Amino acid sequence: MYIRKIFLLSLLFAMICTGVWASEAHQDQRQLADKLIRLHVLANSDSEEDQALKLQVRDSILHRAEEILRGAEDLKAAKGDLEAALPELEALAEAAVQAAGYAYPVAASLTWESYPTRVYDTFALPAGEYLSLRLIIGEGKGHNWWCVVYPPLCQSVSQEDFTGAAEEAGLTEEEVSLISGESRGYAVRFKSMEWVENLLASFS
Repeated sequence: MYIRKIFLLSLLFAMICTGVWASEAHQDQRQLADKLIRLHVLANSDSEEDQALKLQVRDSILHRAEEILRGAEDLKAAKGDLEAALPELEALAEAAVQAAGYAYPVAASLTWESYPTRVYDTFALPAGEYLSLRLIIGEGKGHNWWCVVYPPLCQSVSQEDFTGAAEEAGLTEEEVSLISGESRGYAVRFKSMEWVENLLASFS
Protein backbone atom coordinates (compact mmCIF):
# COMPACT_ATOMS: atom_id res chain seq x y z
CA MET A 1 0.00 0.00 0.00
CA TYR A 2 2.82 2.40 0.93
CA ILE A 3 4.70 1.62 -2.28
CA ARG A 4 1.56 2.19 -4.29
CA LYS A 5 1.07 5.63 -2.71
CA ILE A 6 4.66 6.57 -3.45
CA PHE A 7 4.21 5.45 -7.04
CA LEU A 8 0.98 7.45 -7.48
CA LEU A 9 2.51 10.57 -5.91
CA SER A 10 5.56 10.25 -8.16
CA LEU A 11 3.33 9.83 -11.19
CA LEU A 12 1.26 12.87 -10.20
CA PHE A 13 4.40 14.95 -9.68
CA ALA A 14 5.77 13.88 -13.06
CA MET A 15 2.52 14.78 -14.78
CA ILE A 16 2.47 18.22 -13.14
CA CYS A 17 6.07 18.90 -14.16
CA THR A 18 5.41 17.67 -17.67
CA GLY A 19 2.28 19.78 -17.87
CA VAL A 20 4.17 22.91 -16.85
CA TRP A 21 6.92 22.10 -19.34
CA ALA A 22 4.33 21.46 -22.05
CA SER A 23 2.58 24.74 -21.27
CA GLU A 24 5.83 26.63 -21.74
CA ALA A 25 6.52 24.76 -24.98
CA HIS A 26 3.02 25.61 -26.21
CA GLN A 27 3.71 29.31 -25.66
CA ASP A 28 6.98 28.90 -27.53
CA GLN A 29 5.14 27.26 -30.44
CA ARG A 30 2.56 30.03 -30.76
CA GLN A 31 5.32 32.63 -30.69
CA LEU A 32 7.23 30.80 -33.43
CA ALA A 33 4.10 30.23 -35.53
CA ASP A 34 3.67 34.00 -35.76
CA LYS A 35 7.01 34.25 -37.58
CA LEU A 36 7.25 31.11 -39.76
CA ILE A 37 5.74 29.72 -42.96
CA ARG A 38 6.32 26.04 -43.58
CA LEU A 39 6.58 24.24 -46.91
CA HIS A 40 4.57 21.03 -47.22
CA VAL A 41 4.83 18.89 -50.37
CA LEU A 42 2.60 15.79 -50.55
CA ALA A 43 3.52 13.03 -52.97
CA ASN A 44 0.95 11.22 -55.10
CA SER A 45 1.85 7.88 -53.49
CA ASP A 46 4.64 6.05 -51.68
CA SER A 47 5.99 4.43 -54.81
CA GLU A 48 9.68 5.02 -55.44
CA GLU A 49 8.85 6.99 -58.58
CA ASP A 50 6.30 9.25 -56.90
CA GLN A 51 8.60 9.92 -53.97
CA ALA A 52 11.39 10.93 -56.35
CA LEU A 53 8.94 13.16 -58.21
CA LYS A 54 8.00 14.84 -54.93
CA LEU A 55 11.61 15.97 -54.48
CA GLN A 56 11.75 17.24 -58.06
CA VAL A 57 8.64 19.31 -57.46
CA ARG A 58 10.13 20.61 -54.22
CA ASP A 59 13.28 21.69 -56.03
CA SER A 60 11.27 23.34 -58.80
CA ILE A 61 9.48 25.74 -56.47
CA LEU A 62 11.79 26.12 -53.46
CA HIS A 63 14.28 28.53 -54.97
CA ARG A 64 11.56 30.66 -56.56
CA ALA A 65 9.52 30.78 -53.34
CA GLU A 66 12.56 31.94 -51.40
CA GLU A 67 13.21 34.61 -54.04
CA ILE A 68 9.63 35.85 -53.69
CA LEU A 69 9.93 36.02 -49.91
CA ARG A 70 13.37 37.60 -49.78
CA GLY A 71 12.07 41.13 -49.25
CA ALA A 72 9.26 40.27 -46.82
CA GLU A 73 9.62 42.13 -43.54
CA ASP A 74 7.25 39.97 -41.49
CA LEU A 75 4.79 37.10 -41.67
CA LYS A 76 1.94 39.30 -42.91
CA ALA A 77 4.01 40.57 -45.84
CA ALA A 78 5.32 37.08 -46.60
CA LYS A 79 1.78 35.68 -46.62
CA GLY A 80 0.63 38.36 -49.06
CA ASP A 81 3.60 37.74 -51.36
CA LEU A 82 2.94 33.99 -51.41
CA GLU A 83 -0.79 34.36 -52.00
CA ALA A 84 -0.08 36.52 -55.04
CA ALA A 85 2.48 33.99 -56.32
CA LEU A 86 0.39 30.82 -55.85
CA PRO A 87 -0.57 30.54 -59.57
CA GLU A 88 3.08 30.92 -60.58
CA LEU A 89 4.31 28.35 -58.05
CA GLU A 90 1.58 25.91 -59.04
CA ALA A 91 2.54 26.30 -62.71
CA LEU A 92 6.21 25.67 -61.89
CA ALA A 93 5.29 22.51 -59.99
CA GLU A 94 3.06 21.26 -62.81
CA ALA A 95 5.85 21.91 -65.33
CA ALA A 96 8.22 19.80 -63.20
CA VAL A 97 5.66 16.98 -63.12
CA GLN A 98 5.18 17.08 -66.88
CA ALA A 99 8.93 17.28 -67.52
CA ALA A 100 9.30 14.07 -65.52
CA GLY A 101 6.75 12.37 -67.78
CA TYR A 102 3.71 12.39 -65.49
CA ALA A 103 0.26 13.92 -65.86
CA TYR A 104 -0.59 14.46 -62.19
CA PRO A 105 -2.34 17.72 -61.35
CA VAL A 106 -0.78 19.94 -58.68
CA ALA A 107 -2.75 22.07 -56.22
CA ALA A 108 -0.97 24.90 -54.41
CA SER A 109 -2.52 26.67 -51.42
CA LEU A 110 -1.66 28.71 -48.38
CA THR A 111 -3.34 27.26 -45.31
CA TRP A 112 -2.93 26.54 -41.60
CA GLU A 113 -1.92 22.96 -40.84
CA SER A 114 -1.13 20.89 -37.76
CA TYR A 115 2.37 19.42 -37.55
CA PRO A 116 4.04 16.96 -35.18
CA THR A 117 7.33 17.81 -33.50
CA ARG A 118 9.98 17.86 -36.20
CA VAL A 119 13.77 17.70 -35.81
CA TYR A 120 15.86 18.92 -38.75
CA ASP A 121 19.64 18.93 -39.16
CA THR A 122 20.22 22.34 -37.58
CA PHE A 123 16.96 23.06 -35.72
CA ALA A 124 13.72 21.61 -34.38
CA LEU A 125 10.13 22.87 -34.27
CA PRO A 126 7.43 21.99 -31.73
CA ALA A 127 4.15 20.39 -32.71
CA GLY A 128 1.30 22.77 -33.46
CA GLU A 129 -0.40 24.79 -36.16
CA TYR A 130 1.67 26.70 -38.70
CA LEU A 131 0.86 28.61 -41.85
CA SER A 132 1.91 26.42 -44.78
CA LEU A 133 2.64 26.69 -48.46
CA ARG A 134 1.04 23.38 -49.40
CA LEU A 135 1.49 21.53 -52.68
CA ILE A 136 -0.49 18.37 -53.36
CA ILE A 137 0.73 16.20 -56.23
CA GLY A 138 -1.97 14.01 -57.74
CA GLU A 139 -3.88 12.23 -54.97
CA GLY A 140 -1.48 13.43 -52.28
CA LYS A 141 -1.51 10.05 -50.51
CA GLY A 142 2.25 9.52 -50.22
CA HIS A 143 4.79 10.48 -47.60
CA ASN A 144 5.31 14.21 -47.51
CA TRP A 145 8.20 16.64 -47.18
CA TRP A 146 8.29 19.50 -44.67
CA CYS A 147 10.56 22.42 -44.11
CA VAL A 148 10.46 26.18 -43.45
CA VAL A 149 10.23 28.46 -46.48
CA TYR A 150 9.99 31.68 -44.47
CA PRO A 151 12.49 32.49 -43.17
CA PRO A 152 14.43 30.47 -45.80
CA LEU A 153 15.65 27.61 -43.59
CA CYS A 154 15.13 24.67 -45.97
CA GLN A 155 18.62 24.97 -47.40
CA SER A 156 20.47 26.28 -44.34
CA VAL A 157 23.16 23.62 -44.31
CA SER A 158 25.20 25.15 -41.51
CA GLN A 159 24.42 26.61 -38.11
CA GLU A 160 25.76 29.97 -39.29
CA ASP A 161 23.44 29.98 -42.33
CA PHE A 162 20.50 29.03 -40.15
CA THR A 163 21.17 31.67 -37.50
CA GLY A 164 21.63 34.42 -40.08
CA ALA A 165 18.44 33.59 -41.97
CA ALA A 166 16.40 33.27 -38.77
CA GLU A 167 17.59 36.55 -37.28
CA GLU A 168 17.11 38.38 -40.58
CA ALA A 169 13.45 37.31 -40.56
CA GLY A 170 12.91 38.73 -37.09
CA LEU A 171 13.45 35.78 -34.76
CA THR A 172 14.98 36.85 -31.47
CA GLU A 173 18.22 35.40 -30.11
CA GLU A 174 16.14 33.51 -27.56
CA GLU A 175 13.93 31.98 -30.25
CA VAL A 176 16.94 31.03 -32.38
CA SER A 177 18.57 29.46 -29.35
CA LEU A 178 15.38 27.58 -28.51
CA ILE A 179 14.88 25.88 -31.87
CA SER A 180 18.56 25.37 -32.70
CA GLY A 181 19.19 23.28 -29.61
CA GLU A 182 21.44 25.78 -27.89
CA SER A 183 18.74 25.93 -25.23
CA ARG A 184 19.12 22.58 -23.42
CA GLY A 185 16.24 20.14 -23.50
CA TYR A 186 14.40 21.78 -26.37
CA ALA A 187 13.44 18.52 -28.08
CA VAL A 188 12.22 17.06 -24.77
CA ARG A 189 10.08 20.13 -24.12
CA PHE A 190 8.58 19.96 -27.61
CA LYS A 191 7.83 16.25 -27.29
CA SER A 192 6.34 16.71 -23.81
CA MET A 193 3.90 19.28 -25.18
CA GLU A 194 2.88 16.91 -27.97
CA TRP A 195 2.47 14.00 -25.50
CA VAL A 196 0.31 15.99 -23.07
CA GLU A 197 -1.91 17.38 -25.84
CA ASN A 198 -2.43 13.92 -27.32
CA LEU A 199 -3.23 12.56 -23.85
CA LEU A 200 -5.79 15.28 -23.20
CA ALA A 201 -7.32 14.73 -26.63
CA SER A 202 -7.81 11.04 -25.85
CA PHE A 203 -10.05 11.97 -22.89
CA SER A 204 -12.11 14.55 -24.76
